[in-house]
Amino acid sequence: MRPDTRPDARPDTRPRVATPIIEASALTKRFGGARHLFARTPAVHAVNDVSFAVQTGETFAIVGESGCGKSTLGRLLLRLIDSTQGRVIYQGEDITHWQGAKLRRLRREMQIIFQDPFASLNPGMTVGQIIGEPVAFHGLARNATQRRERVAQLLSKVGLQPAYAERYPHEFSGGQRQRIGIARALAGEPKLVVGDEPVSALDVSVQAQVINLLESLKAELGLTLIMVAHDLAVIRHMSDRVAVMYLGEIVELARVDELFDTPLHPYTQALLRAIPASSPHERRTKPALQGDLPSPTAPPPGCRFHTRCPHAKPRCAQERPQAETLPGGRQVTCHFWRDVQNAGSGAPLVASVSAKLNERLAIYREKQAGLTAEANR
Repeated sequence: MRPDTRPDARPDTRPRVATPIIEASALTKRFGGARHLFARTPAVHAVNDVSFAVQTGETFAIVGESGCGKSTLGRLLLRLIDSTQGRVIYQGEDITHWQGAKLRRLRREMQIIFQDPFASLNPGMTVGQIIGEPVAFHGLARNATQRRERVAQLLSKVGLQPAYAERYPHEFSGGQRQRIGIARALAGEPKLVVGDEPVSALDVSVQAQVINLLESLKAELGLTLIMVAHDLAVIRHMSDRVAVMYLGEIVELARVDELFDTPLHPYTQALLRAIPASSPHERRTKPALQGDLPSPTAPPPGCRFHTRCPHAKPRCAQERPQAETLPGGRQVTCHFWRDVQNAGSGAPLVASVSAKLNERLAIYREKQAGLTAEANR
């Protein structure tokens, strides 16, 4: 087709929107629920109607307390497990039902770094075999010599000596094993890497090294990272956007600076207040969460957070809130977020004093007053 050369033809100046590298559309996952002879196993509502998009080259974080479904969501995106409902879209293609050879080709572009490197590395294989296996599987080396060269390059890239290829996983420290896991994830030359709490099992002194390594590899290789974590300090350091999950649902999604400066959802506010203070003199707000996370086999009706929310109203228990998109793409799922958006600062945290301690203090003051009166006679 020839270009339009008419005098009144105008160039298309509409902004071009980049296609996200991966999208979740109404993604839902339930485990169990099978009927047996005399009863039915209760279904675990792990992920419920989750939708978001990750842009190419960004670091997207998924945070929440244990049991909220964040690791399950990461595995759904990688098609390691099948969804109950919803779709996973990778670079514009619906991959929800891909199987066989198509799915195997996709594995090269999408990889995962597991939480526990010792559990995810085969103890009966050498490091060279562990890293070289995906190189051979995806046809990235023509022969054994090229495979060994590729393994040596990957070990050097993650800060390990190439000679370590002949050793076994048990011969390394936790941080070194995680570097081996990172090298294995990079062996297929992926575009997207999911880190399933990749530093939570490591010593604090080693965590910073692994985080810095991931950041440098992302910049060098042009990776897109999805970080699953519960450590908000890690997330703040390396993420572009953050999705906060509670009981299988995303309750807030925002740029990292917005989330930490002005949290809108009561659950996000509670998570930020729970971050340990680095100084004993720092004034913090009192954590507002009460009780434990409800069972995912029987999630509460309406807003799933209403059983623990300090701002809950009758409507919260009756009607499920819908995600509201704000200017700039920020999302919050709360009926009354406008009423509580300033509650993140709250009152300064003052140690609560029990009734018995108050009684003891009163008795002490009475005795002190009596002693002072006797001394003045």
